[in-house]
Amino acid sequence: MSRGRRSVSVKRGLLASVAVIVVAMSAQAHAQAPVGKAPVDGLEPGQLYMEADLVIRDDKNKITTARGQAEVRYEGRTLRADELIYDEVRGVMTAKGQVQIINADGSIEYADELVLDDAMKAGVATGFAARLAPSIKLAAATAVRRSERVNELNRAIYTPCEICAADGSPKTPTWSIKADKVVQDRDRQLIYYRNAVIRIFGAPVLYLPLFWHPDPQAVRKSGFLPPKLGASNRRGLSYEQPYLQVLSPSSDITLSPQINTKVNPFFNGHYRKRFYSGAVDARFGYTYDEDFDGKGNRFGDATSRSYVLAAGQFAIDERWNWGFTAERTSDDLLFDKYEIGDVYTARGPYVADDRRLISQIYATRQDQRSYFSAAAFSIQGLRPGDNDRTFPIVGPLIEARWEPETNIAGGRLRLLGSAVALTRDQSPVGAPPLHLAGLDSRRVTGEADWRATYTAPAGIRVSPFLNLRGDAYSLDDLNAVKGASKTLSRGLAVAGADISWPFVRRFSDSTVILEPIVQIAASPNARQVVVGTSATGAPVYLNEDSVAFEFDETNLFRANKFPGYDLYEDGVRVNAGGRASVFWDDGRRASLLVGRSFRNQSNDVFSTQSGLRQTSSDWIVAADAQPIKGLSFFARTRLDSDDFTVQRAEAGANISMKRANGYFRYLRDRANANGVKVENLDLGGDLYLTKHWGLTAYGNRDLVQDAWVIRDLGVTYRDDCTRVDIIYRREDTVVGRLGPTESIAIRLTLATLGGPLYAN
Repeated sequence: MSRGRRSVSVKRGLLASVAVIVVAMSAQAHAQAPVGKAPVDGLEPGQLYMEADLVIRDDKNKITTARGQAEVRYEGRTLRADELIYDEVRGVMTAKGQVQIINADGSIEYADELVLDDAMKAGVATGFAARLAPSIKLAAATAVRRSERVNELNRAIYTPCEICAADGSPKTPTWSIKADKVVQDRDRQLIYYRNAVIRIFGAPVLYLPLFWHPDPQAVRKSGFLPPKLGASNRRGLSYEQPYLQVLSPSSDITLSPQINTKVNPFFNGHYRKRFYSGAVDARFGYTYDEDFDGKGNRFGDATSRSYVLAAGQFAIDERWNWGFTAERTSDDLLFDKYEIGDVYTARGPYVADDRRLISQIYATRQDQRSYFSAAAFSIQGLRPGDNDRTFPIVGPLIEARWEPETNIAGGRLRLLGSAVALTRDQSPVGAPPLHLAGLDSRRVTGEADWRATYTAPAGIRVSPFLNLRGDAYSLDDLNAVKGASKTLSRGLAVAGADISWPFVRRFSDSTVILEPIVQIAASPNARQVVVGTSATGAPVYLNEDSVAFEFDETNLFRANKFPGYDLYEDGVRVNAGGRASVFWDDGRRASLLVGRSFRNQSNDVFSTQSGLRQTSSDWIVAADAQPIKGLSFFARTRLDSDDFTVQRAEAGANISMKRANGYFRYLRDRANANGVKVENLDLGGDLYLTKHWGLTAYGNRDLVQDAWVIRDLGVTYRDDCTRVDIIYRREDTVVGRLGPTESIAIRLTLATLGGPLYAN
């Protein structure tokens, strides 16, 4: 028998087995210290440290008792209790009074009394509580350890929410689950509840005789995800319940049946799989129903309706990649009717316009000096009036680039190649009902681009450039006439120089840069590709790749302002402008650009609304600034060269504050590529009135029609473990036969129950 305050450091043996038994009563699996490394407490692997005010050894009955602030440290874990008793004959370890187990990851278990056998197969704790990662709290009248893989809590409560206020006083959790019995099955990575009651702010809202969810400690586990609830004129009441099924360590599928009261159910799916060399991501949906309008009124025949949005990308080796996208739908308005989001996003290198889908296959090779790509794609149009037979099938589309390692004539040389074939079934002109033949075209291009930069002692920077290009074309069904064809080739060249003279001035807390810029470029008259004549007899030029061309600050100093190959800017021209910038030391900034283009003669290759057709172009003005932290804005405009009227304007701002964030975008265009006036306002933001409660709003207004396209207004509640969004939406624009509609959507996200928590 021994008495007095003792601390002992021993190798694995009797006390080691005692400590192992004690710390095994963890509500989760914990990694032990790697072999050969000392744990963070300084002990060697397999070594134990024990300390108490009083240690009593009863050799006759083989009972060891440690009393008074007893502490055991072993393999990165610490056990503390008022009293520890180990009965070697019975193989039972007992810890009494303010029992704490502190694990290496910082999680803590508490108990009034803890009993375990020396084989770590069974154990019981009374007055049990635990704080586990991530922010999980458990409490139970008793905790029973059935085996190394199964733990059981009786009369238990579970919550990931805070249970203490800032001043340390008790706080009712936002939500919790109270149950007669809770079982943690680590093999299945599930937590089961019997007679569970889900409480919101302490009030019972749902009783479930049997309930389960994935173990929050599991990295990936099958289970239900947060549901989507809503009500709209189109579908009536709607409930969508996603279920995630893990198929393997590298694949899963989410099945999301959408149940509606006005129309038939719609089934959504999302399959993901990672391979050694890449990944596949595929979304799909299906229903069998009649068509319906914005009020849910059905018409037409019942038929299968579906969609697929799939993409894949794979690495062949360190330089080669290949991939694909598959985007198709049976109905132009399917995504709108069933509120399917994230449709018009980039899934591959080629991106279609809004409300259009693109299916493509591609391969790329890239290293430090070269790039090569080969692709083919087709487009499905979902806009009113779109006719898919007028969209070309593109394939192959080949692009290549190579740069030598050394400079040529003191500058950078780049060799480029391109080839494309387009096949169109019908002409966009006169179809339907005329169904005229569509233009087919094939092009091969070779190009050499050289550029150098020289800086004079006075700071003047001169960048001479030279570009030589050759094109060969083969065209069929010219001017919508079946069988009319021709081939042609052309040589193109441009030479010139960029000249700038930046002036830099340092002030006490800022730097100011003034930079006049001039570009001089000259080209021989280019042979434009003529494919027919208009009703007035004017030539119609081939233009497959510059339809959406806009003259702005991004191409003001481009020698050839057309982004594609079919059209080419020729003649002698001067692009001139000036840029002023201010950069403050505290991060504020502002910049302004003003410029325009001049040419020796007018050029009717540019459209009348482009602002570049005359000898003097429209004025380009662009500005952006961040006057204070959290606020930034931009504005760009094109002003008429004669009377300074606004031809096109775009402006926007972003604000981000502690309790508010928002943005707005304004666009005005006197005539877009289709000759239609556009004026649109898009704005939205969030405002938190308190720490937890906020408002969210979004609006898109067509100022030409003087009508709102979409209006959203929502209320948000968020805290450390819960987020609730209730969104009201009204869509006023009539799209096809869909018509105006109103809807309410509800999204509930509970931390650890199947979804991420988006609160900050």
